[in-house]
Amino acid sequence: MTISTPRTSDLWAVSRADVGSAEAQALLREYYSDVANRYYRLHLGRDCTDEEIESGLADSPSDDLAEPTGLFLLGRHGGEAHSCAGLRIRDADTVELTRVFVRHARRGTGGGGRLLAAVDEAARSLGAERIVLDTRLDLVEARALYARHGYREIPAYSSGPYAQVWYGKDITAPATGRDMAE
Repeated sequence: MTISTPRTSDLWAVSRADVGSAEAQALLREYYSDVANRYYRLHLGRDCTDEEIESGLADSPSDDLAEPTGLFLLGRHGGEAHSCAGLRIRDADTVELTRVFVRHARRGTGGGGRLLAAVDEAARSLGAERIVLDTRLDLVEARALYARHGYREIPAYSSGPYAQVWYGKDITAPATGRDMAE
């Protein structure tokens, strides 16, 4: 007798969400705290203060990740929100991926791959043919995730204190089964 158990990635579901919702705001705060603390530890040898987190969130709002300028996705694992990603419309053919986050406790369960497959589908639904993003060099796990899902380094398209490496992905072809399974 063979007993089949679902893959942990099968427990993930990703859907559009209101970026202003309590769930979205909680994940965005956790995302910002995570990347800011990592930066502060690397460059300043300390964690961010609550005031620095609040200031950073105010200086980098996410309200453009809603119609008509973008959209926001929440990933749920076992019904509870544990990941997020935003798409910002740059032009008729290009969207920018931002605010990609999977809670530490759910990393390694396929959530990042499910999230990026949903990003591709959502970008296509906006009429985009290309996704671009910028990130920091020290976010090596995120950079590896992007590379596994077809993103390649491209010339800089933006500037900012945290934009150190830029990626792009052509999404004119539909996602493969491999993209959905990772």
